[in-house]
Amino acid sequence: MYVKRLDTGEVFAHQADRPWYLASSAKLPIAIAVLQEVEAGRLREDQELAVQDGDKVDGSGGVVWQDNGTRHDVQGLLRRMLMESDNTAANMLLRSAGPDVVARRARSLLGARAGRITDFSEVRYGVYAEFHPDARKLSHDDLVRIAGAPQGPRRVQALARALGMPESQLQVRTMDEAYARFYRRGDNTAPLVDYGAMLERLVRGQLVNAQHQQQLYKDLKFDTYDAYRLEAGLPRTVRFIHKTGTQFQRACHMGVIDPQDGGRRAIIVATCAEGLDEQKQAGRAFEALGRAITQTAIKARG
Repeated sequence: MYVKRLDTGEVFAHQADRPWYLASSAKLPIAIAVLQEVEAGRLREDQELAVQDGDKVDGSGGVVWQDNGTRHDVQGLLRRMLMESDNTAANMLLRSAGPDVVARRARSLLGARAGRITDFSEVRYGVYAEFHPDARKLSHDDLVRIAGAPQGPRRVQALARALGMPESQLQVRTMDEAYARFYRRGDNTAPLVDYGAMLERLVRGQLVNAQHQQQLYKDLKFDTYDAYRLEAGLPRTVRFIHKTGTQFQRACHMGVIDPQDGGRRAIIVATCAEGLDEQKQAGRAFEALGRAITQTAIKARG
């Protein structure tokens, strides 16, 4: 975890210098990179993109189920990516700005120790290729169908069926092993201290213009309270912009408490967990951290 009070500069950190897998919390640097491309004149927020087969991937959000050719503007895709954590919307934005461009900008946002930020289809291909290299030949529709099977042995069975081979020909036997190998590559990772530094620069107005900063705040749920993870442990009286990330045995919750007024009284929070149930156990752990922040940093700040 990494927690920083911007009014005093006080920091509390634990294992914040090692890389952590970001999962969907990588979507915030992607969003910032896209808006920086807009401000550079290489994209427009009203620019429309059509859904393509190559964009589609399982996960949160509904764009994956839309017909090819369905059109969305960049601003709407940003909202879907951040508010609904829509993976297909994220892939469309990466395609529009250019994956290499976004990866370079994300590296500048997250620092030299960050891993390569990829699209969300590459995550699936990367995991499944640990079972067999032919997995990279699967269609995007195949990815969506495989994800319809529950995580674990039935997901492995679905993958083998899609590959048209018996499970005995797979090079690893379990999703646990495949994900462990995939995580060791280091893609889509960053130290929490560096992610926190990006959040600090965002609220200080150093990354995007004021209009885009406010747009990001809205898409990061400045005006809502969901009582989810960290937020469940925070008082309803504070504002909280945030993005979560969830993947097999990995979970993150990144955000800023009271980012308004240029972050004058803001508290940066970047936290991740691994090796546990990414839903219930992670949720309880993050809620407990939220309560601890309430009793310490928020209480001391007054």
